[in-house]
This record gives sequence, C-alpha cells and structure tokens, in this order.
Amino acid sequence: MVSFDPLFRNPHLQTIAAHYWKRPDEGARYPVQNRSYRTEPDVQVLVQSQRPDGPVVGEIVMVHGLEGSGEAGYIRSLCGAALDAGFAAHRFHMRTCGGTERHCRTLYHAGLTSDLLTVLRQFRDAGRGPVFLVGFSLGGNVVLKLAGELGEAALPLIRGVCAVSTPLDLDASARRIAEPDNRLYEARFVRRMRARMIASRGYTARDFAGLRSVMDIDDRITAPSFGFGNARDYYQTQSAIGFLAGLRVPAILIQAKDDTFVPFKIFESKAISSNPQVELLATEHGGHLGFLGRKPLRFWADHAIMQWILGGTDHRVSWSVTPADDSKRSSVPPRKPLQ
Repeated sequence: MVSFDPLFRNPHLQTIAAHYWKRPDEGARYPVQNRSYRTEPDVQVLVQSQRPDGPVVGEIVMVHGLEGSGEAGYIRSLCGAALDAGFAAHRFHMRTCGGTERHCRTLYHAGLTSDLLTVLRQFRDAGRGPVFLVGFSLGGNVVLKLAGELGEAALPLIRGVCAVSTPLDLDASARRIAEPDNRLYEARFVRRMRARMIASRGYTARDFAGLRSVMDIDDRITAPSFGFGNARDYYQTQSAIGFLAGLRVPAILIQAKDDTFVPFKIFESKAISSNPQVELLATEHGGHLGFLGRKPLRFWADHAIMQWILGGTDHRVSWSVTPADDSKRSSVPPRKPLQ
C-alpha cells in the first residue's frame, strides 16, 4: 500500500486545507449526466454519472458526507482518478442534497440506506454491477450500514466498500464535534442543516431557536422525523459499527488517528477486528477528510482507494501507514485483478 507523507501534520490544517484545495475538474473530458431516481412515491434522489472514454472496467458509486454533495472536492478528485482508470463514476446524493430540496418530502439521516439500495438494484437490473461503494464521513456510515444490513444479499449488488473518515459510532462523533476545538466546524454544520431543512420541509427559523449543536438538531428534528424519538435512540440504532458483523463483502476503512471529528478508539473495537472482511488502513495524520500528501501523491486518499479497488478484494490485512516508519506496512500479496 502506498505510504502517506502528509503535507501538514496539524489535523485542523489538513481538514481545512483539503476542503478548499483546488481539485482537477474532469467535467470537460468526461461529461456529467444527471439522473433522478424515484426511490419512494414522494422521493427522488440525484445521481451524477461520468463514463470513461474506452471500455468500462467497473462501476464506483460515491456517497458524500454531512451537508455535502457531489461537488465536494474529495468526490470530484476521486471521480477523476476512477475515470482515468477506466471506471464509471457515480455521485449519489442523499435526500434533499445537491439542490434537490424540493424533490423530497422527507429529510435524510445517517443510517438511511433505502435510497441507495434502490439505486443499486436499478444498476443491477441495467446490467451495471456489482459496484464498489465509496462513502466519505457520514456517507461512510451509510455504505457500511447498507452492506452490513444486506449480508449475503449484498453480493449481487456490491463488490466492495470503502469508507473514509467514518463516524462509525454516531454518538461518540457527535460529542467529539461538540468539543471546543471543533466549534467553528459545528457552527458551519448547524447553519447548513438549518438552511436545508427550512428549504425542504417548511421549517422556520423559530423551529431552530436554541439549537446550537448537531446533536441538538438531531434530538429535536432529525430523530423525531424518522420515529427514533431522540438523538440517543437515533445514534444507537443507526451507527454502522452495529452492523459490521453482517458484512459479507470486502470493506476497507481509511482513517486518520488525529481525525478532528471521529475518536480513533472506535476503530480499536472488536466489531472491526473480528470480521475477516474488514480492513483498516490507519494513518497517524490526515485530519477529517484531509489526507493531503506531498507531491506526487497530493490527494493521497484517492491513490489508496484506487489501489485497493484495482488490487481486487479477496485479501484481508490491517495496515498502519506513517511516513516515518514504513516498516509498519504489511507485505501484501497481489489480489485478483478485476474481471
């Protein structure tokens, strides 16, 4: 596995710089096609697709994070890497995201997998798949939970799952985001959640009076909207860590130990180490969805994801990658090539 030589060792610099860093724009080379998928009578979700110039060697479906969209830098750069490798790249948008507020009667939540499942079944029926799923942050929780829910039934739909900077334990991550060093990030999340909910469901500013944290909004609005009662019940029932035992397709978790939102102790859980399908690629640095490296691997996570996908998905190994001690990297035998 390619080692990570971080451009910054400060997790906040990694997190912020990666968000604003200019990414390649492959829209001209690989035109984007927008398609709405009806997943319920009153719900449509957006999927933006790009196809390579030559034969398609596989399909990759990417799922964004909290209050994100297919325009997120981490998705756009991975699309470019996937297309250059001959894969079709699909950007799945959760309900009300990516400008689709008026196409859904309900909100999304961190464990809502039914929309993605419907899209994957339509891909299968169209002869596309099984696909690789790549989820970022909250999207990582969604893709892992879906694969775990499906168990053996995932095999015709999903070839492998990659989750990057994933809040496997939603309660632990919500509490971490609420800590003082994350107050600017949380304020931004709260503003975006409030704006989207007002635009999509007719809430007013009055409904958000006194709601200053992600957990506050989840407790007052998100959880009751889906019948969870409160944030505690929502987090306990929808966290992907509770579904990892059901995974029957290969999965890799890419996680920085200094993630500003996700406590790394979550990844020391037996839920991860006890399932032979689950691999952990841990780096000392990287922040949350950062992983900015020194050239030539500026967008290191893209290289790691594509190396894993191109190498096949039949071998389990747990890596710990640091630039200072490459001896920690395991020697990995070649995996089966894509068929």
